[in-house]
Amino acid sequence: MSKVKTKAKRGVKTARSTKIAKARKPAKKSAAKAKVKSAPKKKGGYYLGIDLGGTNIKIGCFDSDMNLLGKTSVPTNVDMGPQYVVDQMALAGRNLLSSAGLELKDLAAIGIGTPGPADYKKGVIFKSCNMPKFVDTPLRDMVSGALGHKPAILENDANVACWGEFTMGAGKNVNDMIFMTLGTGIGGGVVCNGRLVQGVSGNAAELGHVIIYPGGRQCNCGQRGCVEAYASASATAARALEAVRTAGQTDSSLKPILEKKGTITCKDVFQQAAAGDTLALQITEGTAEALAIMCVNMLHTTEPAQIVFTGGMIAAGEVLLQRIRHHFQRHIWKLKPENPEICFATLGEDTGIIGAASLAHYSLLNNLI
Repeated sequence: MSKVKTKAKRGVKTARSTKIAKARKPAKKSAAKAKVKSAPKKKGGYYLGIDLGGTNIKIGCFDSDMNLLGKTSVPTNVDMGPQYVVDQMALAGRNLLSSAGLELKDLAAIGIGTPGPADYKKGVIFKSCNMPKFVDTPLRDMVSGALGHKPAILENDANVACWGEFTMGAGKNVNDMIFMTLGTGIGGGVVCNGRLVQGVSGNAAELGHVIIYPGGRQCNCGQRGCVEAYASASATAARALEAVRTAGQTDSSLKPILEKKGTITCKDVFQQAAAGDTLALQITEGTAEALAIMCVNMLHTTEPAQIVFTGGMIAAGEVLLQRIRHHFQRHIWKLKPENPEICFATLGEDTGIIGAASLAHYSLLNNLI
């Protein structure tokens, strides 16, 4: 393999953003229009980053310096089964390459991010809540076969996002980072000494299911007291809903919201907290404290230089970070100063495809695939 420019610290040349031009023409009607730009061919080859979700598949095409050449999104249509989904991935990927003036022979490797549980080292999805027909599916090898048997890597979607942020986003100047996604659930990733912490079968860093309150709230995973059961967006909303319904919080501004909409969202809770509602403030403080306790636990596990949050809940803004930092300092030991940077991610919606392509690039350079 020809030499490529890499970041000396971990073998990845990074770039925060790339201008994207419109596609000339999609290759086939069944694939969504791709945003692409042509590029002179590079010796290091090209990479596809695939972010597989239950609703949509996002795909990006990158050069060996990890500049984004084009991206597209197509419906997953999970009810059609694994082979159909793989065929859609391959078609969209080929279209991206073609629109950028590339051929399949120019493709160096493929990175795929997907929800678990899976044996990521073998590239097999065991079972997926969002994709019920994916049972013992050798997804990595199926995608590789559909794209010219190019080297491919399958990785947990949270790990992929973590790696993207580590190599190209908020964490690009550190070697040790904790990454947490705050959405319907809580996902996570850990980078230690410049490498992903993956575990025996690749399922390490399920940070949302670290127990912080033994015997506490029931989590969807079956455990009790997980940080996800307290601090995810859905858990924050659920705790507020329970409080309004069962605690007689008649003076809370959340009550008329519930009466009008029939439910309460995480966004509602943070908005009312910002407006000074006492109950909403109590709920958001509980969320921030749970996340801070998780940060303390992870500090004592891997001693990261940086703890990065992403996901829909970071729309709450700086006030959320301030409260997490406050509770972190309240709970952390006093034996020595501890000041990891606690911050938000920077890559936005493209984190998944960036991370998948960057991980494929890194893995190929280091003979891991």
